[in-house]
Amino acid sequence: MTMAGFIDSLGISASGLTAQRLRMDVIASNIANAQTTRTPEGGPYRRRVVELEPVEGQTFADALAGAMGQAGDAPSGAGVRVAGIVTDPSPFPVVYDPSNPDAVGGYVQMPNVDISTEMVDLVAASRAYEANVTAFNAGKQMLMDALTIGR
Repeated sequence: MTMAGFIDSLGISASGLTAQRLRMDVIASNIANAQTTRTPEGGPYRRRVVELEPVEGQTFADALAGAMGQAGDAPSGAGVRVAGIVTDPSPFPVVYDPSNPDAVGGYVQMPNVDISTEMVDLVAASRAYEANVTAFNAGKQMLMDALTIGR
């Protein structure tokens, strides 16, 4: 691996760290608003999801071929980026709560946030973040070791 390859690996890990951190922030917002029945947009809070995409539109097969030296001028992987934060179109659950000020006929629409799903997503994002930290630190250590070879 060339020196540029080591530096590219740090950038890839950094992009993953940034993406997973945003994902955790959005999940935390979903959990915080799991009982919000009134938003400035009107209606209950709608769950949000982060969509990620590879940078430069490179496929995994292209990245693997480039890493194995089987592609001539294949672009190196540049990581991941946030394609957008989209709202979950699933329907709002309806519960009977005549004391709620947002109730219509005794029924109120609740946010489409499932705490169990959010917690699973949060653990997955946290583990992905940890994996990127580990990869970043390994790349950094290899770069430091490569610099000390000439001493």
